[in-house]
Amino acid sequence: MQVLLHTDKNIDGGVRTAEYLESLAKDELHRFGEHITRLEAHLADANSHAKANKDDIHCTLEAHVKGLQPVVVKDHAANAHQAIHGAMDKLKRAVGTALEKHAPRRDATLAVPEADDAANA
Repeated sequence: MQVLLHTDKNIDGGVRTAEYLESLAKDELHRFGEHITRLEAHLADANSHAKANKDDIHCTLEAHVKGLQPVVVKDHAANAHQAIHGAMDKLKRAVGTALEKHAPRRDATLAVPEADDAANA
């Protein structure tokens, strides 16, 4: 998976931020394997450094999933790492949902969930 970081002029998009993004992406998205080919992060300061407010940093994550339209989520927080982390939590759920919707359907009469078997025993 290729990981790209884009920032506006008010965000420090240095090595530490890029390494944090890449490390978090590998840890949080590993279960999707090769389904995600590219992850793009866009960080922006909504009010610039002149007006420091709570939740000024906006993070948009765009995951490019094989065979599907890109999955896009947004989050905002007080700093870049928190915004990235919040968006990554949303992205995990969104990618999982997108892949489930496009997965081949299984015949419900043939597949019996193991949890139901254990509960009935």
